[in-house]
Parts: sequence; C-alpha cells; structure tokens
Amino acid sequence: MTDPAFPNSADTLIVEANCARCPALVECRNRISWGVGPDDATIVVVGEAPGAGNPDADRWQGGNWTGMSYTAQHSGRRIRETMATVGYESGVFYTNAVKCFPSDGEGSNRAPTAAEKENCREHLVAELETIEPDVVIPTGRHATESVFSLDGISLGGFLETVLEPVESERFGYTVVPLLHPAYRDVWLSRLGYELDEYFEELASLLP
Repeated sequence: MTDPAFPNSADTLIVEANCARCPALVECRNRISWGVGPDDATIVVVGEAPGAGNPDADRWQGGNWTGMSYTAQHSGRRIRETMATVGYESGVFYTNAVKCFPSDGEGSNRAPTAAEKENCREHLVAELETIEPDVVIPTGRHATESVFSLDGISLGGFLETVLEPVESERFGYTVVPLLHPAYRDVWLSRLGYELDEYFEELASLLP
C-alpha cells in the first residue's frame, strides 16, 4: 500500500545538479539528497545530512538512494509521522543542512566537516529563500547549529534550545529546534516531557 506521507519526486528542489563542491562526499554518495516538498510550504524541517540508507528497502530507502531528504525508514518516517501528528501530514518541506551522505568509510555516517557544511550552506539558503517559510524546524544539534549559523547565532547547550522559539532576523521565520527523531526517545525524559506533551508543545508553536 502506498504511504501517503512519502514524498513525490516531482516536488524535489534541485539547487545545483551534480554538485561537486566536496570531493570526499562525491566519492561516497549514491545520489544528492535534495529538499523535497511544496515550494509554498509554511514549515521547513532541516536535518543534518542523509544516512547511508538501504537500497533494498521496499519504500523508505533514504535520501542517499531516493535523492529526497528525510526518506529513510527510521528518521524519515518518524519525523513525517511527528509532523502529521501535529496537523501537518502535508505542506511541509524537508531538507538537510548537508545534501550528501558523509561516510565514515565503513558504511555508516560521520559528522559533516566544517568545510562541507560551509560548502552546502548556499544550497540551504537558496531553499529557504525560495520557500519563504513561517517556521524552520532543525532536528538535532548539528542541524540546529547550521540553521542558527545563518543568523550568526552560536549554539551552546542544545537541549536548552529544544522547543524554544528563536526569531530569524535575516529571513523572518521562527526557528523551533526539535530532538533528532532517531534519538528522541533517549532524550525526551531529560526534557521532562511525555511524548504526547512534546507533540502538544510543538503543535502550539506552529501556525
């Protein structure tokens, strides 16, 4: 059965086809994982970078194979389910701060380097300027650092920023950091939330 939350490749926003700014990422990626969703979305969700993914998965292979951000079985499905739970099954644009899978050489992710994040920053800016969202939701520490950096904001402790709105002077949207979907269950209790309370608080901060 078709999953209604899974994106349509026709909604992919390709900023720089065949980008080769980061030689190490060109070598290890299968496809560039561009942002995907409607170009008039009111919300943009930003992850760190695509994972290795699973090309043999029935549907949720991951951005490294689909060419579309947040389409992995675990993180992609979970963040899309989260947004559906708070009333946004559609109308959300999903992207990553870094568009290519950063391999650790053994098939798993490593953190993108500062240079890789800098090289990809123009792509994220182009997406945000095209879509002009009301709210940007970075998921996890690294994505939040990248989104904050667009306004020259330094990130100290990440957990203190979760569900704490910050206004972007540069773009005019509200930034609402979330826990990374893959690690949400680990850190939720540290924030003092039950899952339903976490969803309720997120819903209250969205337009």
